[in-house]
Amino acid sequence: MIGLAGVSVTLAGRTVVDDVTLAVATGGWTMLLGPNGAGKTTVLRAVAGALAHGGTIAVDGNAPRSLSTRARARLIAVVWQTPLLPPEMTVREYVLLGRTPHLGTLGRAGARDRDATGEAIARLDLERLAPRRLDALSGGERQRAALARALAQEAPVLLLDEPTTALDVGRQQEVLELVGELRAERGLTVLGAIHDLTLAGQYADRLALLDGGRLVGHGPPAAVLTEELIARHYRAQVRVVRVDGATAVVPARVGGTA
Repeated sequence: MIGLAGVSVTLAGRTVVDDVTLAVATGGWTMLLGPNGAGKTTVLRAVAGALAHGGTIAVDGNAPRSLSTRARARLIAVVWQTPLLPPEMTVREYVLLGRTPHLGTLGRAGARDRDATGEAIARLDLERLAPRRLDALSGGERQRAALARALAQEAPVLLLDEPTTALDVGRQQEVLELVGELRAERGLTVLGAIHDLTLAGQYADRLALLDGGRLVGHGPPAAVLTEELIARHYRAQVRVVRVDGATAVVPARVGGTA
């Protein structure tokens, strides 16, 4: 569903992504990992069609930048780490914007659009907040509203840029479990970026580790989340623990006890 071949991105004269080749199968879930500045968000922006790039990117056989805005929105839904939220809009109005690529020539929402909006609001537990303005929400509530809008879009590809930002541990789990459910129900293909290595290892099928804009590790979580790779590319001392088939990454103190 998503294929990158030799992709490079240059911003302000600096190569931010360098010769990245990566594939995400239909219904797959790959998370991009890496230290700050590794190029994770830039890769997502390129896949979303928001950045010029070298090499080739194909989503369902289409080059995203070659598509119209409407066609691209029918194919790819994106949740950015800091989404643009019109402050005067209510949550319900904002989530309904996700239906824009499906509206007819008159731009009027029909029953199917209202149903999709209501379903997305319910699945993100936003019913109580639906009539509230976006500028009255907490950071975590705004993040959930942005995800609800993406779900209402009903695109087959979902790009997630730090989807658990500003969420407490319970909401983090709810959001990632929901993404997993949507993969099972809709065959959703997911490419995301995340800092939390443990969450990445528990939910994604495959991980792609970036450092300095280059792909330095790729494969199932157990192959990428190793103490050696994390020490080399994050410059961190950690312990990697396998529990019931899941991978947890635990910081290890370098010095003595407090």
